[in-house]
Amino acid sequence: MYFQLFATLDYRLQDTLYQKPATVDADIIIVGIDDDSLEALGRWPFHRDYHGELIRLISEGEPKVIGYDVIFAEASDLLEDDAYLVEMVAEAGNLIFPIYGTFAATATRGKLEALNISEPFPALSKVSKTGHINTIIDNDGIVRKTILSFDYAGDRIDSFALKIYNHYASQTARKAIDVAQLPTDEWQRTNIRFSGEPHSFELIPFYQVLNGEVPGEYFRDKIVLVGPTAIGMADDYYFTPLAPQVPMYGVEIHANIIAQFMAQKYWQEVPFLGQLAIVLILGLLGFFIFRRLSPSIGALALVALVGSFLFISSRISLVNNGYIYSLIYPVGLLVIQYIAILGENFISEQIEKKRVTDVFGKYVAPQIVDKILEEGEAGLQLGGARRDITVLFVDIRGFTPLSEAAEPEEVVAILNDYLTLCAKSIFAYGGTLDKYIGDAAMALYNAPLDLDKHQLRAVQTAMAMQTGSIQLREKLEKQFGKTVHFGVGIHTGSAIVGNIGADFRMDYTAIGDTVNTAARIESVSKPGQILISEAVYEQVKEEVEVSDLGTIKVKGKAQELQIYQVNKLLI
Repeated sequence: MYFQLFATLDYRLQDTLYQKPATVDADIIIVGIDDDSLEALGRWPFHRDYHGELIRLISEGEPKVIGYDVIFAEASDLLEDDAYLVEMVAEAGNLIFPIYGTFAATATRGKLEALNISEPFPALSKVSKTGHINTIIDNDGIVRKTILSFDYAGDRIDSFALKIYNHYASQTARKAIDVAQLPTDEWQRTNIRFSGEPHSFELIPFYQVLNGEVPGEYFRDKIVLVGPTAIGMADDYYFTPLAPQVPMYGVEIHANIIAQFMAQKYWQEVPFLGQLAIVLILGLLGFFIFRRLSPSIGALALVALVGSFLFISSRISLVNNGYIYSLIYPVGLLVIQYIAILGENFISEQIEKKRVTDVFGKYVAPQIVDKILEEGEAGLQLGGARRDITVLFVDIRGFTPLSEAAEPEEVVAILNDYLTLCAKSIFAYGGTLDKYIGDAAMALYNAPLDLDKHQLRAVQTAMAMQTGSIQLREKLEKQFGKTVHFGVGIHTGSAIVGNIGADFRMDYTAIGDTVNTAARIESVSKPGQILISEAVYEQVKEEVEVSDLGTIKVKGKAQELQIYQVNKLLI
């Protein structure tokens, strides 16, 4: 904000909020040197007697003041024409002509002093008043301020519009304006409160006055401004906040400034420290609000805060001597705060999710943790759904004799090594570690997440356990003279899967005949044997080599089960 890095955006937002069209003052009339006048009277510049005659005709109506926005810097070759112009100006006694100052490329802050000026030729200067027409354009090419005065050779030169208004005030009951009493910046500039868009003020073509179509009486008690209104004849046109794409002639800008003086409506810019206070207050408000609201409610709060701020700002600016200040920086801070807090919350959630996954994942399968985190409270409701799954049971054969030969601490370490191998093998193929049951484990496939070829994945898991146990068996044989083997049983089918238990203690597990059958198959497996049911075999027979073990009778089953021993994978 201090370096005005986003000045252009700030200007545009201020234009939208502060600049509002108003009723133009009917006491201001523009006589335009327009395209029709150039066609009727010939090429520019006109002979000086045309200007003298125009002034005579307008003066017959006794206007309060005439502002002639043409610099007659040098005498012409036609001395009689110059003399007539000077004579008519002297007789009118209420003419204001422009001066244009030339400045150095840089200037000391708070001091605006011209190096040279262009002013009317001496004879004309003696019978008229003058005011400068210098205009400073903002970086985006828009005119928003007027220079009320600058210094030259020790004298103060007031603006063209200010000189016209003060002469008008001297002829009426209005109070003259002192520059020192107006809100200005360090360059003696004040903001222009534009009354209207280009062509809002009444404009009468130059030639119509000259040929008598518009009588002098029409200008009685008016402020009359004469100036170019044809783009082709001069570069005296600019772009303004109310219509940034449509050029406004310099004489129209003077009309807007004079109308502002007549209405006594100005804008006072809040000092930098005051604007900084506004930013900080809004920033603190946004900080406390956004941190306490959800993203969606926070977005509504952001819209409400920005909308309220802009509404209040516009109301403050509408009064006669209203205050204006930068808008983009307070609004930008609120938006950045919301985005930053949104980002902070997202990062915090990800960190917390990772922490929960890391900690909770040591007790339940990572897939279940992810499901709970994704579904929230809904993921913690009791209940289940029927789905096709594959169930794997694995048990450590020979563990009881080993535990009798080893110390308790060693038994725990051995068990942890085997169960770690089981868990890694299950996770490697996308399975869900349902639970540990002493020296056994139960795994699910295709729950809670969908898995393709989940029967094959269960078989691959069993083979990985078998391969990984070789090194462990050798270690135990060397250390204790005893070893252990895995016994695995796998079955596939339909089961109820979900949260089973009580409101205060539940497990994500599967129940049903499929689970019981897998457990029964595992119970008859021999050390190092991987047994699968016929249902599993039908799904994996192209990928595995098996031995047909025939049918077996298991507890709880009236019919015998066809089982197969998996010898190796073919893929």
